[in-house]
Parts: sequence; structure tokens; C-alpha cells
Amino acid sequence: MGGNNFSEDGKENAAASRVWRNARLATLVEGESRLGLIEKGAILSKGGRIVFAGNEVDLPDTSGAESIDLEGRWVTPGLVDCHTHIVYGGNRAREFEMRLEGASYEEIARAGGGIVSSVNATRALSVDELVAVALPRLDTLLAEGVTTIEVKSGYGLNIPSELKMLQAARKLETVRPVRVVTSYLGAHATPAEYKGRNGDYISDVVLPGLSQAHAEGLVDAVDGFCEGIAFSTAEIARVFDLAKSLGIPVKLHAEQLSNLGGAKLAASYGALSADHIEYLDEDGVRAMAAAGTVAVLLPGAFYAINEKQKPPVKALREAGVSIAVATDCNPGTSPLTSMLLTMNMAATLFGLTVEECIAGATREGARALGLLSETGTLEAGKSADFAIWDVESLAELVYRIGFNPLHAHVFKGKRFNR
Repeated sequence: MGGNNFSEDGKENAAASRVWRNARLATLVEGESRLGLIEKGAILSKGGRIVFAGNEVDLPDTSGAESIDLEGRWVTPGLVDCHTHIVYGGNRAREFEMRLEGASYEEIARAGGGIVSSVNATRALSVDELVAVALPRLDTLLAEGVTTIEVKSGYGLNIPSELKMLQAARKLETVRPVRVVTSYLGAHATPAEYKGRNGDYISDVVLPGLSQAHAEGLVDAVDGFCEGIAFSTAEIARVFDLAKSLGIPVKLHAEQLSNLGGAKLAASYGALSADHIEYLDEDGVRAMAAAGTVAVLLPGAFYAINEKQKPPVKALREAGVSIAVATDCNPGTSPLTSMLLTMNMAATLFGLTVEECIAGATREGARALGLLSETGTLEAGKSADFAIWDVESLAELVYRIGFNPLHAHVFKGKRFNR
């Protein structure tokens, strides 16, 4: 399965009680200003849950708890990468060269590249092989304080291979200290054997594949790619109708290369998120705001394909739409495995503030996965997932490029060293 870069600090005891003292906390509690900062804070955890997070002077009884002095270090919630495609075979370095030579994303896709070019390599691998090739990517994310990650299917494009990808995603959380959320993305692209027959592909593969994946307990959410080179809103609606009947939440790759009204469609189904959204219009913004649909910004893809159209950040802010950021880690258009760099890109390319970037990589990422009641903030009752940083100020997490100041991360109350 590859080497585990994380060593647990402390005894294996699911019921262990630990108090993390002398900390500077960014709790990210909703409604609190300035990320809910507490200069002299502490966290008490027991059985993998947070019992207390606040001012150290207000700590409840900690008798019997293991005490850990954080020596004034900053603590944030564990980072949440809410949009990834890290389970796949092969790579697309040649397409990177083609883009450098002037080819557009659409031109590469229409020439047989893009998503479809990853299909054969993915189909050729077993579940264990898919896990093995994904682990180096996952380990890199965990080494930067990620404790929750979303993983999509979408490179199998037939029922057995889509199920295999989801099985591999589920297996990742059994071999690493991470929470994995799976998204069924059968409607990612049309494979060669169905070229020009999107409707047949949805009928023959996407819908029955979703039903089978759901029956096997492999699906937490349903996703799709709504774009001129992928699927129309009417085609995506067929997928979402089945998801709704199965009680599965939806999300959507929308308005990345053009405006087809995908975000508005997603919002009409109460979508958890609409992702990319560079070409989102005012109607889409209003629909997302009304539905509580999170805007997931993916600056790695924007950067990698040299996009010019930026997402409408100002309109999202004014409408009160929650904004998350994620890596979009994938083989073709965002070969990015760093949430720290993602935050920097979101600031430098899209104009997000430091507070928006940190919230987007924690609380809002959890919201985009429907997990805000479980993780994303430092509050009593939530999973004890947090990251401990060697920084003087939280702005360093967004400001630095190519530097990782993680001291350690804690997942379900257990500390793991880099």
C-alpha cells in the first residue's frame, strides 16, 4: 500500500482523554469575528470528540487527561479538501505539453484527450492498485493538515470501473488517518464506446451504476460535469432525479468553461455545492444563495488551463453565498496536492482574503460536503480534527509558497506527526 508517512504520537486508546494547552486557537465558529480567535486557548478531547474548545481559564475538570503543551502554537480545524479526483491511473503530462504548445482544454478533449484519456489506465488497475497509486497524493495532503477529503469516481466510465474507484476511495480511510467522502461522478464524460450517444450512456451506465453503487453503500453524494464538452442540464437532471429518489445529495461541476445554467439547475435540487463557476451569472448566484449551495472555487484548475475568466467573488460575497476552496486534484487539469498552495492561489488569483481562504479550507469545505455538524470548526461535540502550526500569524498559511509549517495534525483525538 506504500509507506505511511505518519506516526501516531500516544497510545492506541479510543476512549483517551487529552487536553491540549497553551494554544492559540482559530475556532472558525460561525458568527464569531476574525475566525473565532482565542489567544490563550485549550482543547479537551475524549473518545475522539471535542469536549471543550475555548479560553484555557474556562477549562472543565481535566483530571485523568493526558496533558499536551502546544507552546503557544496556532491551532486550526483540520483542513478539508472538498473536491478531488485523487483515485485514478496514469498521468497526462503530455497534455500539459500540448497546452504549453497552445492547445485549449476543449481542443485536447475533442482530440481524444482530457478525461477520456485517463479511462484506459484507470480501468486496467485493481482496487488495491488504485489505492496504492492514490496514497502518495493523499499522504502529501495529510502532511499539510488535511483531515477530511472528498474523492470522486469518473475515470472508469463503465459500471465495474466506477464501482472499483469508489471501493478504492472507501479503502483509503482504512489505511490512513483521514475521513473520506465519496462522490459518484459517472456523468463525467462520455467514453469512446458511447461517443455521440450521451443519452444512451446515461441510460446504460450512469443510472444503473448509481443504483448499484448506492445499494453497495459506496456513495455519499452524486456529481456531474455540466459543460459543452460533457453533459447538458437536461442530461444532468436525469442523474439528479435518480439521486433525489435515492435520497443522495448532489453537487455539480458547473460554469467552468461556459454558462449552461448548471449552477442554477444544481441549486434547484438543493445541491451541496456548485464547483468551478468561473462563468456563473447573476441568476446562478441568486439561485445558489437561495438554496444555500456552497461555491467551491478551484484555483488550481484555473491556473493549470490558463483560464482568463475569474469566478464572480464579489457577487458571491454580496449575495451571502458560502465560499470554499479545494485542490481539484486530478491528472489533467489540476495536478495539485497542496491545500496551502490552493489557499495562496485563491488569494492571489481570485482576491479572497486570508480569512476567506482559511474558512474556505476548513468550515466552508465541511459545509460543501454536508459535514459541518461533524467537522470544520473547533467546537464541543465535533470530531477532534485539528492542525497544529509553527507560524507566528495565520496569514502565513496563505502567504507562503512552497513551505509547509505543519507541526502535527490530530484526527479523531489522535495526534499524528509529519
